[in-house]
Amino acid sequence: MNVYDFDNTIYDGETLVDFIMYYVKTDPRIWKYVPKLLYIAFKDCFHLFTVDEAIKAYAGFLEGYYVNLDNIEQDVIKFWDKNEKKIKPWYAKVQRDDDIIVSGSTDFILDEIMKRMGVKNYVGSSIDKETGKFKRLCFLENKVKIFNELYPGAHIDNFYTDSMNDKAMMDIADRVFFVKGDKIEQIK
Repeated sequence: MNVYDFDNTIYDGETLVDFIMYYVKTDPRIWKYVPKLLYIAFKDCFHLFTVDEAIKAYAGFLEGYYVNLDNIEQDVIKFWDKNEKKIKPWYAKVQRDDDIIVSGSTDFILDEIMKRMGVKNYVGSSIDKETGKFKRLCFLENKVKIFNELYPGAHIDNFYTDSMNDKAMMDIADRVFFVKGDKIEQIK
């Protein structure tokens, strides 16, 4: 089976960053969180997070802003109406029914685009809408833990990613492909 990371692998960009930018343009309440979010993005870009640090870093934003969004389902649809074009064309050419996408992006954002793409098997981070706390963070070594819990006994023939953050997933795959833009290079 083929397993894929989503952000910067299949999607040209970081879903969460683009989703936050959607709100920066439409909701001035988010502006007070922007400095902290820029700091988080910097640490993420340079792989300076552990899972626990990432959970703590996002806590203030999720608990202070996310839980107060009224029309998030409609916002997600509008977001994908605008950003669906950022799905890289190469994926449609290789897509199979048994593909699994394992992403750090949140499931409430992924649900809509996976439906549009016809992807049946995927997992992302999950946040409790009432509290803003992570139910699960699908990041770093947690990706393997969550993948194995949800797909016990699944064997990864090919894993596609853009980041060494996915080293733990790379370790359990037969072959690994590194995606940079539309270029795909086998590295294992």
